[in-house]
Amino acid sequence: MLDPTVLIFLSSGVFLGWSLGANDAANVFGTAVGSRMVRFTTAAIICGIFVVLGAYVSGTGAAQTLGKLGAVNAIGGSFMAALAAGLAVYWMTKLGLPVSTTQAIIGSIIGWNLFSDSYTDISSLFKILSTWIICPLLSALIAAFLFFLAKKFVKKMGIGLIRFDGYTRLALILAGAFGAYSLGANNIANVMGVFVPVAPFPDIQFGHGFSITSAQQLFLVGGLAIAVGVFTYSKKVMMTVGSELMTLTPLAAWVAVMSHSIVLFIFASERLEQLLANMSLPTIPLVPVSSSQAVVGAVVGIGMLQGGREIHWPRIYGIAKGWVITPLISCLLCFVGLYFLQNVFQQTVQRDSNYELSPSVIEKFQKEGIETSGLHELTGKVFRSSAEVVRAVKDKVNLSSKQGLQVVEYSLQINLIVSEEKIAYLDKKVLSSKQMAALSKLEGQKYNFPWQLGDALSEISPEWIVSGGGLKDKLHDRDIKQKLAYLYRIFQRREI
Repeated sequence: MLDPTVLIFLSSGVFLGWSLGANDAANVFGTAVGSRMVRFTTAAIICGIFVVLGAYVSGTGAAQTLGKLGAVNAIGGSFMAALAAGLAVYWMTKLGLPVSTTQAIIGSIIGWNLFSDSYTDISSLFKILSTWIICPLLSALIAAFLFFLAKKFVKKMGIGLIRFDGYTRLALILAGAFGAYSLGANNIANVMGVFVPVAPFPDIQFGHGFSITSAQQLFLVGGLAIAVGVFTYSKKVMMTVGSELMTLTPLAAWVAVMSHSIVLFIFASERLEQLLANMSLPTIPLVPVSSSQAVVGAVVGIGMLQGGREIHWPRIYGIAKGWVITPLISCLLCFVGLYFLQNVFQQTVQRDSNYELSPSVIEKFQKEGIETSGLHELTGKVFRSSAEVVRAVKDKVNLSSKQGLQVVEYSLQINLIVSEEKIAYLDKKVLSSKQMAALSKLEGQKYNFPWQLGDALSEISPEWIVSGGGLKDKLHDRDIKQKLAYLYRIFQRREI
């Protein structure tokens, strides 16, 4: 039975989803509505439907990067992180500024990390921060290229004005649907990503043929919240994007929406990543990027192609200031809110965790290439936070950002029991028959650290081996890690 307090805590994620829908729907249909080619009601209906589909079907990829930046481990902390981000986005929406929910939730996660003394992975942070520069630039380049081609195509076809308007209206609706799907797929990580580690919903199984995971349920709820935000409060920001940055022709409006949608899709598509990896090409990081930055970049790209004289630069500067202020406000709100939630309202905002540098953990470090010669003094010591254990290890040996994450992962103490009852509960579609056979051989075993279960499985069957090789191995390794995370979540449960 789901605890009613869980639903209360989840309300902040719903509020953040509503705020995202109210603000970021402008990035999907703002140019179409602002150019008077699509009515607001039509835009809201299409956007609402496809944003839910995108969130439910393709929302997993980008959510994983947020987990590396900081895994909020208590639902009270998730509540405050989402609430702080939602308030920051809501205030900017009131001002009519298309801000980034990505920046807001990143600010909240950093605020939680500071409050809870949790380790912040600098490489994951820089990966996300780099997209704040790459995203608008890439969108501007794509928009300029598409606009150039579109003008050439229209001129060559010689389409009449009335027919051209009809085609453009249809193209805007189709591009908006694609954009809404991409928005849901990429930005649902901002809305519900902080709730994924605490998994408030149990997995639902419908017989043997269909199941809905806890994360999918979260993404569905978040997608519906975004859709409600689109319907109720997005019109003002739509008009800002659609008319106040630059006066757009219907053709330019279509190009802006398509460019924005392509950029969001690129950073959210696991299938595209797999295709690139299979072709031995560099993959694109799956991170939640700013749809606001994407659409503003697209509008600027079109404007620059036309000489830049029609761009309303003061409005662009105002929006850019909002992008800088939003994560700072969100971080501060989250830090202060966590203090009051814990000390005034007596709510749990972080679970107690033990990080133990046992002999087996030190041996694991050595196998993974982490220097251990200076760690003998720390053997057997227990730490209460991830940042504390990383600081202690860094005082003795040099650590890269990736190795810092490994120290946190391998030293985290979680007791797992591989029982017959829990094996029977597992979704058989998640694991292959060979993987299930290997798991069955460990029935009755107990482990103090999750990685010990992973190592035991890899010794029994190659189906559980994490290769750690090139691009193609990256996709295989991610699949294995996702399955192991699923097992860890099931085997540490006290009740099924």
